Amino acid sequence: MAGARPEVASAGEAPPRGARRRGTAGRLGVLVLVLVVLCLPPWWTLFAAGAGWPLPVFLGGTVVLAAWMVAFPFLMIAGHGARQSDRAARIADTSLGVVWVLFTWSALGGLADLVLGGLDVGGADRARAVAVAVAVVSAALLGWGHYEAMRVPRVKRLDVHLPRLGAGLDGTRVVVLADTHYGPIDRADWSARVTEVVNGLDADVVVHAGDIADGTPARRRQQSAPLGAVRSRLARVYVTGNHEYGSEAQGWLDRMADLGWEPLHNRHVVVERGGDTLVLAGVDDVTAASSGLAGHRANLLGALAGADPDRPVLLVAHQPKYVPQAAAAGIDLQVSGHTHGGQIWPFNLLVRIDQPVVHGLSRHGERTQLYTSRGTGFWGPPFRVFAPSEITLLTLRSGGPSTTG
Repeated sequence: MAGARPEVASAGEAPPRGARRRGTAGRLGVLVLVLVVLCLPPWWTLFAAGAGWPLPVFLGGTVVLAAWMVAFPFLMIAGHGARQSDRAARIADTSLGVVWVLFTWSALGGLADLVLGGLDVGGADRARAVAVAVAVVSAALLGWGHYEAMRVPRVKRLDVHLPRLGAGLDGTRVVVLADTHYGPIDRADWSARVTEVVNGLDADVVVHAGDIADGTPARRRQQSAPLGAVRSRLARVYVTGNHEYGSEAQGWLDRMADLGWEPLHNRHVVVERGGDTLVLAGVDDVTAASSGLAGHRANLLGALAGADPDRPVLLVAHQPKYVPQAAAAGIDLQVSGHTHGGQIWPFNLLVRIDQPVVHGLSRHGERTQLYTSRGTGFWGPPFRVFAPSEITLLTLRSGGPSTTG
């Protein structure tokens, strides 16, 4: 019709049906591409690259990988969508970890096969030997990685020297937990044993740096309950991570308060020992602003409002990427988690694209130091490969260089 305007969605209106279909088709296409990319190296290296397996072995391997590609999206939707089926989530998460390890080592095995072929090493049996080696290495890493994920973390000890720290606070013991990720695998007993380890460290301050759970406080009540038994002399403080913003973030702040912790929801508390004081400040996760929850965003000015600027500040912020704001504000020490140290190698290389640090102590600007924990638990796949979990004991010292212990 002459004079008719093209169909354009105005602000607040739903996009046209055709646009929604194209968007859905685009997301589906990306998902299919990712699944194919993950499965192609294992299929090629283990079954198809001249290994000469009997036909039933070739067909069986092909069918298993194809079936996983088809089933995985449905398992993820059932496990992490509206239904929140823990059983489906366990299957989806575990299988994703298995495929990721197979992808990594199959790709490396394929490269090794090409190099050996170029050097004319191995002869006709080379491809089969590579396939067997990849299978054995992957199985060993998955077994070891599962043990590493499920065990109680070892304690990592570190001295952190803060020039502005008063002598009365020299030797203050700060225990850091992060990324416990209580989730589809019931780890209530694990949580209780973590609490026992923490209580054996004689902490002055205990910090939980966020990503407490995958699930609401009601669903993860039993797993989080042991946190109520954590002991400290001066304070127990907690900040939200990005995962709380898909699992009732305000509910987790309330839950931790009920357990006796101080939720540092863009606020601070002051602790004192020997006549000297330390400001413990915390901010919401950087994803909070996009969550739609009123009053939730990372607000460092609000967190420090009323604090004496001459006092040293320990800031808890879930993601290391918040450190530029901390450095600009002259924070003495930021404590973060989020990265898991990569959790399953070589994912640490991808984490480094998004975060300034993957793990450990680092310096940013003249005053600010950042400690990034590898995390106490795990997210999703119940594996940790070359990225061990940790309970961290930071001993604060007055002046001098920071050293590991």
